[in-house]
Amino acid sequence: MRVQLGRDFGLLWSAYAVSTYGSWIAFGAFPLIAVRVLHSSAFAVSLLEAAGLAVAAVVAFTLGPWVDHRAKRPVMIAMDLIRFAALASVPVASALGLLSYGQLLVVSVVSGTAGIAFTAASGAYLKHLVRGDHLLVANGRFEGTSWAATAVGPPLGGALIGLLGPVVTVTADALSYLLSAFGVLRIRGGDIAAPRDRTPGPRGAGLLAGLRFILRDPVLRRLFLNSVLVGGLIMATVPLLSVLLLGQYHFPAWQYGLAFGIPALGGFVGARLSARLVARHGRYRVMTVSGRLRSLFPLGLALVGPGVPGLLTVIVVEGLLITCMGVFNPIHATERLRRTPAEHTARILSTWSAVTKLLHAALIVVWGLLATLTGPLAAITVSGILLLATPLLLPARRHFSAPADTGPRAGNSLPRKPFPCSPDH
Repeated sequence: MRVQLGRDFGLLWSAYAVSTYGSWIAFGAFPLIAVRVLHSSAFAVSLLEAAGLAVAAVVAFTLGPWVDHRAKRPVMIAMDLIRFAALASVPVASALGLLSYGQLLVVSVVSGTAGIAFTAASGAYLKHLVRGDHLLVANGRFEGTSWAATAVGPPLGGALIGLLGPVVTVTADALSYLLSAFGVLRIRGGDIAAPRDRTPGPRGAGLLAGLRFILRDPVLRRLFLNSVLVGGLIMATVPLLSVLLLGQYHFPAWQYGLAFGIPALGGFVGARLSARLVARHGRYRVMTVSGRLRSLFPLGLALVGPGVPGLLTVIVVEGLLITCMGVFNPIHATERLRRTPAEHTARILSTWSAVTKLLHAALIVVWGLLATLTGPLAAITVSGILLLATPLLLPARRHFSAPADTGPRAGNSLPRKPFPCSPDH
């Protein structure tokens, strides 16, 4: 039986969908512009990704308490508009002949910072909007949408790039955030804002409160460490894979899009199956098995070569990896929300996102340097080997059975005043 989550959830879901499709249509646009338009090196491409993550994380680390104390829908709308303006500057600069590597860095920082604030606000609002026993279903729908967009977006973006160039996909991404803001604006339900803490204290204590809470909870601590390392080691290879496929192996843009689009169908299937697998086999078992498998398959990228065999290798390896992620991510996102106090959800989610991005940025820089010394394929192989050890950080069963849902039930005990927990998009 299909769970009905209401009109407001549908609008939130639709807003997320349109911006996610826009982001995946523009997938690889910045690396492609850097490699083929600005003739940047492998390290420069890695730095482009890392600088955006690092600076955005440092700036956004202070946003958690700020988002906590404000109504979440206006924050989401503002962050969408900021991302629209930042990305729209790229086609404008390109048309004027002024586009530079420095501008790409600035746009990456601004859009990344706004993305962290949006994710924090949307996660808190989702917990307010959806009953606790329906959170897994809601997160599964967001996750499925994300992977469907991943399947459709890169091939479509690759075709557009082949016809019109990479800047046109950045334009599409910018417009998607404008449409997302309009979708959130149409929501007519209540909102949520935590009361301000009047207790005097050092500012640093407030900024670190989210991190302290994460590290105190044994499940959150292990999920956090596992997700940081798994995500970081995978993210570190993304710019290197772009350089390898686009620069060394000279894959056409449409083949590059296929290499990342087709595997995403596995993520869509995994997300659709996640809730059913949990109902049949239990939350802990499904999360543990899928979490272990998602750390096993990336080593297969060590076999990537030029031509059709290399393309098929990427599709198969990424397909297996993403299917496991599709199952794992909704459980991970739901467990994180269940164990987060409702009044501090935005602070904890923004801290989680900011620290994760900062550490990911550090790993991307390290792997960029490693690729400079050893070559992109060797650096990708090292990442795959290290990923094999990350399942040791998954929560133990004795911790997973501990009580959760530390805040008020969403929508019941919070005042009604006049989005998804999935990977940042």
